[in-house]
Amino acid sequence: MTRRIKKILIANRGEIACRVAATARRMAIRTVAVHSDIDAHAQFVAACDEAVPLGGNAPKDSYLRAEKIIAAAKATGADAIHPGYGFLSENADFAAACAEAGLIFIGPPAAAISAMGLKAESKRLMEKAGVPLVPGYHGADQDFDLLAAEAERIGYPLMIKASAGGGGKGMRIVASADAFAENLASCQREAINSFGSAAVLIERYVQRPRHVEIQVFGDAHGNYVYLFERDCSVQRRHQKVLEEAPAPGLSAARRREMGEAAIAAARAVGYVGAGTVEFIAEPGCDGDLSFYFMEMNTRLQVEHPVTEAITGLDLVEWQIRIAGGEPLPLHQDELTITGHAIEARICAENPDNDFLPATGRLDILRLPAHAAFAANPNGARIDSGVREGDDISPFYDPMIAKLIVHGETREEALARLDAALAQTHIVGVATNVAFLRRVAASRAFATADLDTALIEREREALFGVEGLPFATTAAATVAHILQAERALADADARKDPWSHRDGWRISGPVTRRLVLEHGEARETVAFTALDARNARLDIAGTTHDLAFDNAGDLVLDGRPLHVVTYRTGEIFSVFANAGSAVVHLVDPLAHAGEAEQEAGRLTAPMPGKVVALLVAAGDTVAKGQPLAVMEAMKMEHTIKAPVDGTVAEFFYQIGDQLTEGVELLRLEAIQQAG
Repeated sequence: MTRRIKKILIANRGEIACRVAATARRMAIRTVAVHSDIDAHAQFVAACDEAVPLGGNAPKDSYLRAEKIIAAAKATGADAIHPGYGFLSENADFAAACAEAGLIFIGPPAAAISAMGLKAESKRLMEKAGVPLVPGYHGADQDFDLLAAEAERIGYPLMIKASAGGGGKGMRIVASADAFAENLASCQREAINSFGSAAVLIERYVQRPRHVEIQVFGDAHGNYVYLFERDCSVQRRHQKVLEEAPAPGLSAARRREMGEAAIAAARAVGYVGAGTVEFIAEPGCDGDLSFYFMEMNTRLQVEHPVTEAITGLDLVEWQIRIAGGEPLPLHQDELTITGHAIEARICAENPDNDFLPATGRLDILRLPAHAAFAANPNGARIDSGVREGDDISPFYDPMIAKLIVHGETREEALARLDAALAQTHIVGVATNVAFLRRVAASRAFATADLDTALIEREREALFGVEGLPFATTAAATVAHILQAERALADADARKDPWSHRDGWRISGPVTRRLVLEHGEARETVAFTALDARNARLDIAGTTHDLAFDNAGDLVLDGRPLHVVTYRTGEIFSVFANAGSAVVHLVDPLAHAGEAEQEAGRLTAPMPGKVVALLVAAGDTVAKGQPLAVMEAMKMEHTIKAPVDGTVAEFFYQIGDQLTEGVELLRLEAIQQAG
């Protein structure tokens, strides 16, 4: 029995809400947005036909309020709810409540979500279905002594995972027995905060694992297909950074074998809709990949666009049609792979500071030419739920956009990825754009030498890398200042020759000085405007010639300088094909008298909650020793001692919510004997 869906309430926010709305609009289906207070004017709200406020800001007060969402659906006459991913998308109780309210849940049955929702239980089911498993402990008994004994049986290194987990949260790699208790406690804390359950499972840690997942679909008529695989091996903090399809080096025979195993997994739980079966894969003795079941995500994945790119299909449309009772649109033998696709997750975060999430206003958001939410993009696609001027808040995931590129070959897709990232200009918050370019250009990724430790293996090439030479950044900054001054003076110059800013003075050209901060360094740049098109720079004792050519483009020391510069207050952000850089213009008068920060003052590096204090006032600590743990965006961040010292005072307690920059504790440094 089919039932045409006429109006969908989207129980989510951000880019996935925009993504669902785009397909619904193409299918002539009306949409309803629900939103928190802080999201009242967000892009996804504008993308829908109607909007209902949920109140609150934190997810627990808004997007996790199932009863409010169902009430909004009934009040607006929606006949279906699309949960997106995250929030309530894998909540069996929510799926059941939708059914009880007479609403179509655009996802799998509640029973399938329950069966796959607990990692330990799902692995027992997969074992019965004949799906390969990694050796481990998946039992319900969570006694510490038993878990420690099982860890010894499995052997180190091993992985502790939250049984109800997902999204990279609640996972710890443990190298030895003496680190087991500490990592178990940390994993359980994060599991409780993220999933409401401290239950864990323990598995052998595969030394060079690849993360390969299979996209599956099932319908209510008992039909199943797999839409091939995605390789999601490039990760940080167990969360995906780059995803691609198809998986490099995977043979057609192994692809078919993994696809059939994924269908067996879906069939074992009576799955309906879109799902992803995740496997750990490692090189086997036959040169192909061996694979083991990891988990099933009972929802649409963040990285679904790469599958859309290589198949030319709209997976959200498939979800909607199947939820309405239609059979699968295609059979397995009608599905084919075309070309290669790569997705990069552009996030507000600082890779050089352990990927700490960043918050703030998107002062500048300039993106390359692209198709938005297109199932089969010609080159580049961008899925985003923010606009220039929007804020990245501490309440939700810090993803700004997903950039998806497609090419006939992996090499072509890589070239398009780099070109598109180079044209992505974001100012106002720290981002991982430059880091993504370095990862994509790294030897390991370029040659498809993939595993989940790729970022760590390539650490030297990926972290602490200077974006642009300071001379380039300084020249671009000076040029931007000169061009802005001339633009302001143009109108007056026609009336008053004395206001013409061409550098001419009765006494000759005047040399001006700028103090620029870049990173930890502070440099003085002297520049002299010789005429309307030429200037001379002095940077650290070296003279440079700066000119504007006939097209107004920059030329530095005779070489074209293709840059784009943005000024926001005292900050200049410079973008070029070779990279990007930020400098701060220092006003000596405005900053006069500023004291250096005390060495022993430790501040909160981001907004978040204190979840653990690992030392007490009066304790003596060593440099690098963990002092406290904060939780932000459902991830734990450990604050460590910058020097040897004694903890003098804590200013906050466990459970306190902190704003960025507040003083968390004071540490008195131990003076070294001379």
